[in-house]
Amino acid sequence: GGGGGQAAKVLSHLVTFPEPEDELLSSALFAHTHTPTTLALLADLSIDVMDVSGEQQMDVHHNLFKQRLDKFGNPVEEKTKEELARAKPGTNATLNLDPNRCESCYGAETPELKCCNSCADVQEAYRKKGWALSSTKNIEQCDREGVTDALEAQKDEGCSMHGYLMVNKVAGNFHFAPGRSFSQHNIHVHDLQSLGGRKFNITHRFKHLSFGDEYPGLVNPLDNHEEVADGQSMYQYFVKVVPTRYRKLYGNLVETNQYSVTRHVRGVDASKGEHGLPGVFVMIEISPIVVHLTEQQRSFMHFLTSVCAIIGGIFTVAGMIDGAIYHGERVLREKNELGKLG
Repeated sequence: GGGGGQAAKVLSHLVTFPEPEDELLSSALFAHTHTPTTLALLADLSIDVMDVSGEQQMDVHHNLFKQRLDKFGNPVEEKTKEELARAKPGTNATLNLDPNRCESCYGAETPELKCCNSCADVQEAYRKKGWALSSTKNIEQCDREGVTDALEAQKDEGCSMHGYLMVNKVAGNFHFAPGRSFSQHNIHVHDLQSLGGRKFNITHRFKHLSFGDEYPGLVNPLDNHEEVADGQSMYQYFVKVVPTRYRKLYGNLVETNQYSVTRHVRGVDASKGEHGLPGVFVMIEISPIVVHLTEQQRSFMHFLTSVCAIIGGIFTVAGMIDGAIYHGERVLREKNELGKLG
C-alpha cells in the first residue's frame, strides 16, 4: 500500500456472469475472487482499486486468477495467472510480420505513439485521444490477432476469478466492471464501446470476501451471497471494516479485520434515462475503533468452584424435594387420622 496508512490484504473469490441482458445466468463473487463473465470480460473485466488518498490501481492483474466458464459454469480452459491486463495475441498471423513495420493507428496517432502494430496499441491510442472504439471489425490488427472472432465466440461465457488485493487502510473502493479502465483528465473511465454496445447482466455470487486472516468464530457477511440481476444494474456494497486483534491462548496475536455490510442496487440502463456503470462496487470505510478478543483458559480453582456450586445446587434441590414429599405425607397422615380421607 501507499500513503494513508498500512496496507491490508483483501481475499476474494468471485464468480459473475456480466452477459448480454437477454441471457440471465447465475454466477459467483469471491474478494479471494472467483467470477464468470462474457469473453470480452476475460480480457476486459476490469478490477480497479481507488481510495481517498488519491491512489488508483487500474486493471489489477497481479495476484489474481481468471478462468473462462461456459454458460453452465463449467471451465473452458486451464486457469492461468494473468501477467498482463490484456489478452495476448495468439495467432500465427503475427509471426511473419516485419518487426520494424509501422502500422496505422486509424487517425489516433500521437507524438508518443505513432505506430500501432497490435490491436492493443490501437485501443490504447484511441483511449489516449478520448475516442470511442465502438467496433474492432474493421481494424486490421484486431482481425489478424483474432480479437474480433474471440469476442464473438465468448459472448455467452462467464468468468471465475480468485486472488487477493492490497489496499490502503483508508476509505475507498474496489470494483469489478466490464470494459478496460483508464484515467482521462483525472477521471476514472471504463471503455464499454469496444464491447460493441452490449448490455450486461451483472448477476454474481460472492463465494468469499475477507479482509485479512481468519480467527475462530469469524463470520464474513458476504460469503456465499448471491444476486440475480434484473436488467443492467450497478451493485454497491457499503462495507464497514473493523480492525480486530485476536490473541490466542498461548500468546500468538492475529491482527485482522471483521466487517458489516449494507447493499444497494440501482438500474443503469441508458435507454431508460438511467446513468452509471454496470458492475459490482465494494465501498470500504475503516472504523476508528479496534476490537480486542482474547482466548482464556479457566483455572483449576474456577473449575473446582463450579463443581462445588453444582454439587451444592443438587443438594439444595434434593432437600426441597425431600421436604415437599415429607410435608405432603404428613398432611395426608393427619387427614387419615381425623377420618377425612376419601
